[in-house]
Amino acid sequence: MPPGSSRLTFVPDSGSPTAACRSGATRRRLLLLYRTLWRDHGKLDWWPGRTRFEIIVGAILTQNTAWRNVEKAIIALRDHTWLRVDAMRTLPEPKLAEAIRASGYFRQKARKLKAFVRYLDERHGGRLAQMARAPTDSLRAELLGIWGIGPETADSILLYAFDRPVFVVDAYTHRILHRHALHPGGGYEALRFFLEENLPRRTGLYNDFHAQLVWVGHRFCRTNPRCDRCPLAGLLPKGGALPDSPARARRGRALRGAGRTG
Repeated sequence: MPPGSSRLTFVPDSGSPTAACRSGATRRRLLLLYRTLWRDHGKLDWWPGRTRFEIIVGAILTQNTAWRNVEKAIIALRDHTWLRVDAMRTLPEPKLAEAIRASGYFRQKARKLKAFVRYLDERHGGRLAQMARAPTDSLRAELLGIWGIGPETADSILLYAFDRPVFVVDAYTHRILHRHALHPGGGYEALRFFLEENLPRRTGLYNDFHAQLVWVGHRFCRTNPRCDRCPLAGLLPKGGALPDSPARARRGRALRGAGRTG
């Protein structure tokens, strides 16, 4: 459906175990946020990556940095033809670290990439195709067991590399939903559960909705919000955006200028 269309309809999968748990009003408000952003500038092509492995590498490298820095590291790996499982398996860790220096925390991230490849070898015979056959819940648990992979990175891998209907939550998601009086309270898992319960289980929707939240968060819903220019301004609660809690404000300052974390 083209960006200028007047209506978007998302139908839940038949027999979805969460269908009965959804709040109609909450679902409508969440989808209105998405529709408003979609109509403003169209669908976003995210996550950038030529292969499944490249998307996984990007998900790890983007921790605590902006995407422009990840792109530089990805290009360096690609230029060396190291953006393959077999190449990264044999590449010495110091050499890998130097190649991804632009992404920041490059020694830690080299160790994380190596940890992922070891997991892939030990658990799935070094084959992403075999990994892709694992059920979502068990695959998520496996990813969270890898050193250096937290919930946001694990869910990014599941959603973008393996097309699983898992909503990725980041600092922008927390901030935007809080300011729009849609946050249920709690941390990462509470917000992920809330979104998955109140949105249709559609991978494409989760993919683009998360990208839209990152887009509007980066440009408008910053630590010091730019509500007057934001396409979501008309959807704020009466009286305007809710103020950030002290803890969330501190987290926002810490993440200023960064992309994703965890």
